[in-house]
Amino acid sequence: MKFMAAISRKMAVVLSAILLIVGSFVLSASPAAAETYTVKMGSDNGALKFVPANVTIKPGDTVQWVNNKLAPHNVVFDNKKVPNADKDLATKLSHPKLLNKAGDTYETTFPADAAAGTYTYFCQPHQGAGMIGKITVEG
Repeated sequence: MKFMAAISRKMAVVLSAILLIVGSFVLSASPAAAETYTVKMGSDNGALKFVPANVTIKPGDTVQWVNNKLAPHNVVFDNKKVPNADKDLATKLSHPKLLNKAGDTYETTFPADAAAGTYTYFCQPHQGAGMIGKITVEG
């Protein structure tokens, strides 16, 4: 009987060690890295638009806008055209200050808990000319 108890204890120790090793791999696996997406403000051929006009991201990703052509430009999120009409989030994501020089950039990181849906933004000086973009956040 003592012999069987000793074997059972050894098996329990071996199984515990295996579970510990497997568990440590699961816990140390890092989540997917956040991505950064670039959007040009003003197309290469001089059109007043964001390029690309539509970007699909995940919560936690960053979008960087680069002043390209026909400055000045800015990025203003329409609080009526973001999920839940979240005015505070629209303000936080926006950059109403004008970027004047080619190569100037603005970037914003969408919160890790950003609601899935479409976030519409525009360039204030060129909104009437159709300079409007959309960020789709996937759930």
